[in-house]
Amino acid sequence: MEIFTIDEVRKTFTNGEMKEEILKGVNLSLSEGEITALVGASGSGKSTLLTIAAGLQPTTDGHIRFEGKDITAMKSEQVRKIRGTKFGFIFQFAHLVPFITVEEQLMLMLDVSESKIKKREQKKEIDRILKLVEMDHRKNAYPASLSGGEKQRVAIARAIIHKPKVLFADEPTASLDSKRSKDVMRLIQNLTKTLNIATLMVTHDEEMLSFADHIIKMSDGQILLKV
Repeated sequence: MEIFTIDEVRKTFTNGEMKEEILKGVNLSLSEGEITALVGASGSGKSTLLTIAAGLQPTTDGHIRFEGKDITAMKSEQVRKIRGTKFGFIFQFAHLVPFITVEEQLMLMLDVSESKIKKREQKKEIDRILKLVEMDHRKNAYPASLSGGEKQRVAIARAIIHKPKVLFADEPTASLDSKRSKDVMRLIQNLTKTLNIATLMVTHDEEMLSFADHIIKMSDGQILLKV
């Protein structure tokens, strides 16, 4: 089911008297249980589109709708609330807090996201999610003892622990070797489908495109191809 739409979105940056249009009327939609991959050369606008879709920066024009509600018409506090409770984020690097354990990383995310999971149920839910990402045996480990692939698995667990509806992944495998990249993408693919999440991913690695349900190629702020 379609859950998220981007309608004629434009983004212009101004530097003094100079104006540069980064996005030029982009349209796309995301559906539950599917991965949509954004690809394109550096400067094509894909990362800008991802951050705008995630509510991390405003549009210059156009509309972004989540569950039928126009995010672009909301106040910043309302957008922050949706971003914290309904969206999940995976980045190129895991950015784990170095002085807390794997289990505590997820507990912190539940607190930050103002999760409605009752306190007495949180540890059980953390165990369930860590088992899904095959990291339950490392829940008491600190980030320094984890491999790159393990860190990214924890980052994925952190991104989904609060039950988001939309997952934004910005180059989630760029820091990993080929084998670990494929392992992480299989995990993202499986979680997208089993948890019925709509995933929007930016990638430069064409090998990762086989895991996507839809591929959108961007160039010069516009969509050239939708597959």
